[in-house]
Amino acid sequence: MNGPLSGSQAADLPEGDAAGLDAFIGKRHARWPEWDIAEVFLPAPQRPLARAWLTLLQELGDAAWGGGDALPGQAKLAWWHDELQGWNQRRRRHPLAPALLARPASWAALATALPALRDSRERPGDSTEAVAVLAPFAVAAAAVEAELFEVPEASTASGDLASALLAERLLHHRDGAAPLQALAQAGGQATRAWAAALLASWPQGAPVARARRLQALLQRARLEQLAAGATVPQPLSRWRTLWRGWQAARRG
Repeated sequence: MNGPLSGSQAADLPEGDAAGLDAFIGKRHARWPEWDIAEVFLPAPQRPLARAWLTLLQELGDAAWGGGDALPGQAKLAWWHDELQGWNQRRRRHPLAPALLARPASWAALATALPALRDSRERPGDSTEAVAVLAPFAVAAAAVEAELFEVPEASTASGDLASALLAERLLHHRDGAAPLQALAQAGGQATRAWAAALLASWPQGAPVARARRLQALLQRARLEQLAAGATVPQPLSRWRTLWRGWQAARRG
């Protein structure tokens, strides 16, 4: 496995930026160790970009949903709002920026959509509300992702981003993730029921970046474990990751 940051990638950055980037991508690597295997199905030049982009989404989600107190996360999202606005003018402070600013993208629009991600911390009433609250952020994130990975028809991919965000919330910030409707219908099995609902409603066939398809296969594999009754879903094995990654890569 390659680890969070390869030596050649680090050599392209100032020492402080390289260490910071390594630390942030290392957090994602700890959560998704299978990615080191899944990313072999990406063209080599796309791998640092995919790691950085998926790490950014993880950082934003952790700020929105993490911890028992919402205030620290709200402060982080406010910081990110200013940071992403700065990226639009090529001003940056965060170590992820050099990897992500290699291509132009709608960072200001993503910054403007952050309140929707913040508001998604509140438990939704049902699945429709869960998607609707996240929709502005999902649309903005899908547009940036399409720009970074040069995927056409970005607007049709926002459903995949919404599904990915809801999956991430349930997998890693479970408190408040399942809608009130799932709690009323399934009680103590609400997590299991919500995982099954997310799997059943995941969009099929949208033109999304290969990196998104690869990440989705990892998320769906863990949702399948939750839907089957697992308390703590585990990473895919090496061989299952290779098999599913090959299938995802074949689709485009």
